[in-house]
Amino acid sequence: MPREIALLTNPTAGKGKGARARAAALPRFRDAGLAVRDLQGRDADEALDLAREAVADGVEALVVAGGDGMAHIGAQAVASTGTSLGVLPAGTGNDVARSLDLPLKDPVAAADVVIAGRTRTIDLARSGSSYFVSVLAAGFDAVVNERANRMTWPRGQMRYNLATIAELRTFEPLPYALELDGVPLRTDAMLVAVGNGPSFGGGLRITEGARLDDGLLDVVIIKPMSKAGLVRTYPKLFKGTHTTHPAYEHHLARTVTIAAPGIVTYADGERFGPLPLTVECVPGALTVLA
Repeated sequence: MPREIALLTNPTAGKGKGARARAAALPRFRDAGLAVRDLQGRDADEALDLAREAVADGVEALVVAGGDGMAHIGAQAVASTGTSLGVLPAGTGNDVARSLDLPLKDPVAAADVVIAGRTRTIDLARSGSSYFVSVLAAGFDAVVNERANRMTWPRGQMRYNLATIAELRTFEPLPYALELDGVPLRTDAMLVAVGNGPSFGGGLRITEGARLDDGLLDVVIIKPMSKAGLVRTYPKLFKGTHTTHPAYEHHLARTVTIAAPGIVTYADGERFGPLPLTVECVPGALTVLA
């Protein structure tokens, strides 16, 4: 009996890259002898419903063609089920795929990773009943993501760069109340980021050093700094060399609670929920094809 997978596509991801990734991968899967359920949701809710139905029916793997938003949907459907998640990167940021060392620009090569069937078990972060794979943005970074998601131009990383510049004009540090494994911490900060993985926003390595399988969350606090200082530091995020800046603070925790006024958090590039919220690491909750 052939291996059965579900292929869930966001055809609009990356301005059509999702549809193109599906078109390239589907014949590759079938030529390799896989039975493929070809699924497309009209919106995120329908996509999640389709994914959960396929997992409940016992498919071996759920493969998503799209960006971090589709990986986020996939994680909700397969978390703690034993069903594997595969990713065909075709979005704007692709930070989930990047953290898994998947081919970012070759959907056929990414399909071959699925066909090979090698799996890895990683952690997820959870708040309430919702999971995320990469990074939760809870400050200036979330405000930038909110603006970037409203922009229709340009594509890719430049969208985040322009949104950053636009928001810098008015953003001021926020008062945060945190608890790290029950230990309280109060501070003013530009942002707080909670990382299961190392990057967000298309390769910005805000939680540099975060490991997907260590059972811990990496909590990064960027203390108040001048707008000019933030602009100078921003390019260092692509290499993770911002960690030497005096405004940078890093903690490891299994559970973190964050409160700050007026912030709607983003995780895996998607709206996640308003502060305050509590995030916990769920070790080994996700099996990925990687």
